[in-house]
Amino acid sequence: MVACEPAVAYRTKAPTADKWNPNFPVHCTQEEFLEHIHEIENEEFTPWEEAKKEFAAWKKEYLANRLK
Repeated sequence: MVACEPAVAYRTKAPTADKWNPNFPVHCTQEEFLEHIHEIENEEFTPWEEAKKEFAAWKKEYLANRLK
């Protein structure tokens, strides 16, 4: 393998503690994993229809500001 190949970079670069890397395996217990999932589930939930409306409004404003 060559050092610039992703497989080598994957094996040699560990993410820092403050930056999550989706390409690096996470090592934790099942309890820690489930606790994390439950924390996510307890956060604020936005229904799909409301999220679509918010995104459409944001996109309209964003595109209007780009044209100025």
